[in-house]
Amino acid sequence: MTSTRTVRAGRRTLEVHRPEKVLFPGDGGGGEYTKADLVDYYRSVAARMLPHLRGRPLMLERHPDGVGGPRFMQKNTPDHYPDWVHRAELSKEGGTVCHTVCDDTATLAYLADQACLTLHRWLSRADRPERPDRLVFDLDPAGDDFGSVREAARQMGKLLGNLGLPSGLMTTGSRGLHIVVPVDGSHDFDEVREFAKDVADTLAAAHPDRLTTAARKKDRGDRLYLDVQRNAYAQTAVAPFTVRALPGAPVAMPITWEQLDDPDVNARRWTITDAVDQARTDPWADLPRRGRSLGSARRRLRELRG
Repeated sequence: MTSTRTVRAGRRTLEVHRPEKVLFPGDGGGGEYTKADLVDYYRSVAARMLPHLRGRPLMLERHPDGVGGPRFMQKNTPDHYPDWVHRAELSKEGGTVCHTVCDDTATLAYLADQACLTLHRWLSRADRPERPDRLVFDLDPAGDDFGSVREAARQMGKLLGNLGLPSGLMTTGSRGLHIVVPVDGSHDFDEVREFAKDVADTLAAAHPDRLTTAARKKDRGDRLYLDVQRNAYAQTAVAPFTVRALPGAPVAMPITWEQLDDPDVNARRWTITDAVDQARTDPWADLPRRGRSLGSARRRLRELRG
């Protein structure tokens, strides 16, 4: 008989199936974590995480047999999901996709019970899918040198500040950092991506020996890649506070700009063991909830580029 565990998640009571199922085996230098651990983590971090998920279409990364087993990247919401799990039907080439939308703690816990380890979110909301309200720079190092990521983040943060754009830092739980810029949703994805590319090109031109915007790996050499390709319709970025499907259950964690100076901070600094403590500090408390138009930033960038 399959074991179950009953948990409270927001206003609902849910059954967790096979809570003892090991999803992170504990090899590769990380701890061993079960489905029950995953559900408990997402319940504990929900208050901080849900504001970054509500109203956004998701792509779900599921590992029913744990991180060592097959991976399923799920866009369509299965028919058997409960009616109270919100959905958003959005257009794609040749048809539509019925995306899952995580608006409450119960949905977050339910997805964890479905062995959804990582939530990848759209940069726009379901009610305005063509108009992003987030812009993301993905700082992707050529190797495991986090020092190069740290340096590039400082440089990008300074440039964005000169353009009048507040930004937030997030460890990816993998190798690099994301820099997230709230925008006001007045521009379409093509405009946002073009602006992001111009910013990245400007920074790479100032540091051509260390930074690149070359899309092809063979053209990058040992340089850090400033990736802006996530800024497109139906593309996704890992959600803040989400768990990554890697040994030790690392977490994509928002951090303050001051924490960038902490030598202990790296892309996998936090796991589901200690991530809740960092989340409670509200590291993005100073990041404006309402984004800005890119018009003024464009003008400033043109002036900087001469």
